[in-house]
Amino acid sequence: MQAISVATLSNCLREPHPLLLIDVRREGARQASGMTIAHSIWRDPAQWLNWKDEVATLPGQVVFFCVHGHEISQGLTAALCAMGKEARYLEGGFSEWQKAGLPAAVMADRQGNL
Repeated sequence: MQAISVATLSNCLREPHPLLLIDVRREGARQASGMTIAHSIWRDPAQWLNWKDEVATLPGQVVFFCVHGHEISQGLTAALCAMGKEARYLEGGFSEWQKAGLPAAVMADRQGNL
């Protein structure tokens, strides 16, 4: 299972064809923050069985991030990798992204389209 550092992710997001970035923080943590990484979409980690197949069929690499880059994002990365999808998790999660002073965006809506 592969991780991606905040610096590497930041560089990847500047590419013309960025990867699919999925915020999988629990609803309470996400709402408490009010912020996310720009161009990410949110998927409820408690409902992963309902959306995993759709994500697995999308082209390109997916990166999951949760609050600290532990159980949620690592578990979802492992599940999608087992399905044959190229997936990574953000080391240190959204908290590490913020500590690094990288840009965060105000959450626009509850859930974006894939």
